[in-house]
Amino acid sequence: MVSTPSPTLSLDPLGAEPRPLAEWLTTFHMASVVLDPYTNESSWILETAARILRGFAGAAVRVNFIVTASEDDAQAFLGPLAKEFLVFADPDRAVVKGLGLTSLPAFVFLQSDGTVPAAAEGWDALAWRNVAKKIAHVTSWSVPAIPAPGDPVSFHGTPAA
Repeated sequence: MVSTPSPTLSLDPLGAEPRPLAEWLTTFHMASVVLDPYTNESSWILETAARILRGFAGAAVRVNFIVTASEDDAQAFLGPLAKEFLVFADPDRAVVKGLGLTSLPAFVFLQSDGTVPAAAEGWDALAWRNVAKKIAHVTSWSVPAIPAPGDPVSFHGTPAA
């Protein structure tokens, strides 16, 4: 069950100093795709996730990837996407645990008050679309097409722990 994380939970962006979640939420909400780079399932959804996050690039939401790996491994897994998006490294899975995630990949919407009004675990286009709809509603933005041609078929994902 996805839960509201502690505002003191540390987020470690690539190439910068870690800061507590509360500081990342002072101006914008967060739309996070959480990936495990050591599984096929996260690689299957990578391009779809990037497309969805691009759909919210101009909205009042900080789009990002949270990757359960070191900075170097996160960068290697994401390739050029690591320069396009804000990326947080979570090698000890503290963020994953703080969010209460049980399956990856995941799509999580964190509001600026620190609550999680919508989240989806594994890849289920309808569940991810529901998260996108919540983000779009809160930010007065349009919902990206989910699913879209080329998206993978549904899958459960892998254990987050």
